[in-house]
Amino acid sequence: MSNEILTQQDGAVLRITINRPEQGNGMTDPMVVELTQIIREAPKTSQAIVIRGAGNEFCIGRAGMGGGPPKEVPPAYTRRNESDIVFDAYGIMRSVSIPVIAVVQGKALGFGCAIAAACDVTLASDAATFQVPEMGHNIMPGMVMSSFIDRVPRKALQYLVWSQNLVSAERALSYGIVSDVFPAAKLDGAVDAFVAGILQAPGVAVQGVKEFSRVAYDMPIAGAVDYARNLHALINTASEMKRKPHH
Repeated sequence: MSNEILTQQDGAVLRITINRPEQGNGMTDPMVVELTQIIREAPKTSQAIVIRGAGNEFCIGRAGMGGGPPKEVPPAYTRRNESDIVFDAYGIMRSVSIPVIAVVQGKALGFGCAIAAACDVTLASDAATFQVPEMGHNIMPGMVMSSFIDRVPRKALQYLVWSQNLVSAERALSYGIVSDVFPAAKLDGAVDAFVAGILQAPGVAVQGVKEFSRVAYDMPIAGAVDYARNLHALINTASEMKRKPHH
């Protein structure tokens, strides 16, 4: 564990903080690997994950991006192996069995914008901003686009990528990157209330929602409906569902 990614076990919630505030929480590849491993292991101890950035920004991207083209272009298979570090991070956010919640208080650029999209729920301050600046650095943003594919409509994706414009939290909400927007002073309270609601629900039901969301959108409609029918019967007859709900 490095001190560049901090973890706190808060009851059933694993709180992860990207901790490079002086660098806008720009993430190195070793940090991305560490983040992926932390998320992969989280269900052993937790019912939800909350990811945020230290200081004023969420994450301004990957450290070193925009430093100019490499002196030698590596073979495609080498480049693919390097890129898999990032693809794997987005993948674990989708595939881990518990909800992953991003809290965005400031800038979410490039990799940071992609994390915001890949998480299950993203709660943002009205001061947050989002951008995909890769094209301005002569990078075709395949990695970011992969995080958008089941979140962001086509015309919004193309606009963000081609324009490189910095967009507001409200615009990111309309694009599907963000789930809800709150005044900056109320963001932490909104996060706490949302997480508390998850923890009050039976864990098997929470994970059932994540499973359906992960699988059903790739199915034909008839298959997704049948999948929901079977999952509904399976989950709602589990012993955990028989406990009295919290009020």
